[in-house]
Amino acid sequence: MAEVIVVGAGFSGLATARALVAAGVEVTVLEARDRVGGRTRNERFADGTLVESGGQWVGPTQDAVLALAEEMGVERYPTPEDGLHVAAIDGEVVTFADDTFGLPKRVQVEALLTQKRLERMAATVPLDAPWAARAAERWDAQTLESWLRTNVVQAGTRDFFRMVATALFSAEASQLSLLHFLFYCRSGGMLDRMLGTRDGAQEWRLHGGTMGLAERVAAALGDRVVLDSPVAAIAQDDDGVTVTGLDGTVRRADRVVVTIPPHLVNRIHFTPHLPARRAQLVQSMPMGTVVKVHLRYARRFWTEAGRSGFAVAMDHPVSLTFDNTTPDAPGGVLVAFVEGRHARQLALLDEAARRRVIVEGVARLHGPDAAEPEEVHVRDWAAERWTGGCYGGHLGPGVLTELGSELRRPFGRVHWAGTETAERWSGYIDGAITAGRRAAEEVLAERRG
Repeated sequence: MAEVIVVGAGFSGLATARALVAAGVEVTVLEARDRVGGRTRNERFADGTLVESGGQWVGPTQDAVLALAEEMGVERYPTPEDGLHVAAIDGEVVTFADDTFGLPKRVQVEALLTQKRLERMAATVPLDAPWAARAAERWDAQTLESWLRTNVVQAGTRDFFRMVATALFSAEASQLSLLHFLFYCRSGGMLDRMLGTRDGAQEWRLHGGTMGLAERVAAALGDRVVLDSPVAAIAQDDDGVTVTGLDGTVRRADRVVVTIPPHLVNRIHFTPHLPARRAQLVQSMPMGTVVKVHLRYARRFWTEAGRSGFAVAMDHPVSLTFDNTTPDAPGGVLVAFVEGRHARQLALLDEAARRRVIVEGVARLHGPDAAEPEEVHVRDWAAERWTGGCYGGHLGPGVLTELGSELRRPFGRVHWAGTETAERWSGYIDGAITAGRRAAEEVLAERRG
């Protein structure tokens, strides 16, 4: 028996529980996995080097996660950025030292004008109700891809913004409602902040990893957090809520906060049934598809060559790389991303072929030294049973204007959190935390009557 049951021990569930416990409410957190942290995950290479195979970065204006890290005594360190960056465009590999992404001059000009136009549009989207934007119906009736085809002249500029879409959503521009893309841009402080390293969302990492921060929060909650406890059913009546686990365990509470990825909600049997609009919303929020790869090397050969380790490719399955070497690593580590359709195609290959595509892609960007990693670690998030993809749920045309108002609407005694419900930094750890706190406030307000 608990006063509130929280479903999910990612950052949103932990933040919900923490806020409720601070208010004197007895909480139980049920987590399907054998670990906390949700879409963050710490793993190790054979030599003990830390691998953050899930969400890992924090940056300026992400005040909730930065304050939580400080409170928990977790320090941060900068993502390496010094040196030349690399871009692969139209079969050619070039270096650049600024924020041009190595684009040809004519493409740079149109890309900048396109960015400014998109951001002017994004600035008119209300964060608390994007479906209420003045042009919401028109923007939600088209995809980002269809908008680019209509409004952008050069193929190179369209390719750049397609890369932006996959970098932010792990989904293709053709899958994204233009309105959802615009909301996401405003939610994260616009594109320069979201895509940037210095002064951007990728500026810092946390010592011990972001999952290490989640573990500290969970440790403070103690035995309130119950692992290996997937929820099978939630039934509510006039007196409270009954939560039944997949193993048959039955728990009773006054209220429930569900913080899992939206598309997983339909795995839970609700009594009474979910309202039709809520059921359709969660059916309409698929996760992105991403394979995150770490490659360990005996040395940081890229820094020896005066390069940062950051690379972007607009014509290859390996779309992004960063220097992901931790301060205590004995050698060097590059992280590479395969996203969207490329990730789905990669999943069709056997393990050896998958590794070959990845290593060849990294070597194309960073030269022959990159072709001989000492170890390769691959994490396919779409194959994760209790996640089903990353980075977050995205919305196709028509969903926000038709069903968006259901995102945070409680269903009787059931409340909703998760990063997809956040207004600021939606899709990020910071958004997960603020969404959890918002859900906790809803519960407390209901309890106060």
